[in-house]
Amino acid sequence: MAARAFITGLAGTELLADERAFLREARPWAGILFKRNIQSPEQVIRLVGEFREAVGQPRAPVLIDQEGGRVQRLGPPHWPVYPPGAAYGALYDSDPQAGLDAARLGARLIAFDLMALGIDVDCAPIADLPVDGGHDVIGNRAYGKTVDKVAHIAVAFAQGLLAGGVLPVLKHLPGHGRALADSHISLPTVETPRQELEATDFATFRPLAGLPLGMTAHVVYTAIDRLDPATTSVTMVQQVIRESIGFRGALMSDDVSMGALSGSIAERSRASIKAGCDLVLHCNGDLREMQQVAFEAPWLEGVALQRTNAALAARRAPEDLDVPAARAAFAAMLGEGSLEGTVA
Repeated sequence: MAARAFITGLAGTELLADERAFLREARPWAGILFKRNIQSPEQVIRLVGEFREAVGQPRAPVLIDQEGGRVQRLGPPHWPVYPPGAAYGALYDSDPQAGLDAARLGARLIAFDLMALGIDVDCAPIADLPVDGGHDVIGNRAYGKTVDKVAHIAVAFAQGLLAGGVLPVLKHLPGHGRALADSHISLPTVETPRQELEATDFATFRPLAGLPLGMTAHVVYTAIDRLDPATTSVTMVQQVIRESIGFRGALMSDDVSMGALSGSIAERSRASIKAGCDLVLHCNGDLREMQQVAFEAPWLEGVALQRTNAALAARRAPEDLDVPAARAAFAAMLGEGSLEGTVA
């Protein structure tokens, strides 16, 4: 069954009647969950099922942000707390293989948590390369401050998710770490020369270019496009994300309701698709805005359909895992308190 080129948020912990009717008619490619949508495992399972029933796709993707640290929508008392990306980086500094093993295992455990709920896409890893003086919206979410370290840990994290049956979303293409502002609130502008960006910020993403899904950054890079952020810039999407970085997966915008973008929700959605995003991401659950996004989002076809179909084809059954043993091993790798909360 056909789907439109957008990913939608939901208002609360259960589908409202008008949401259900909207989903049935608009048929988004996927849904995304936030803390406002989560109360208990049973409730999340029910909500995921309601969403898939409404869109008419029993395997429609359902996304969540579950990086660890500050960015995790699932938490106590029903789910454990995972460490921020910087914890893997700190371990990597003393023992690179141990850092990679911990990142892979942490992601594998996150995938276990998600799959138990029917959630099959995690908006992670991040390959952003922070710099001194940059805004802390990335901060300790980052795996480190060197290209090889960030890329290696991001690859390991993606491998852990895939082994658990969950699709990773690479973010934020082509880099948010150098931004001096929080794109949730205002538009960051980066004035670094392109040659330096190619060797640093953009370079961390190249080893991950084959991942099935990616998310753009609402950041202006003046050396390449002085006006438009990557999300709505044809030049950034085509010349940098697709050509220089070589990203081959389905590309979604970051949330078009964020403060970095200007214009109406409809204008933002239209500009994202025109720039080359395959999917428009809208997160806040506001039905009126969701309707605007749906009106602008085309039916998936052509190259965009090929990319989204390829992403779905990358889903696989989770590999066997002794969960209690894995949780104990993970805690031993990162020390006491690295995996807190009630564990199913």
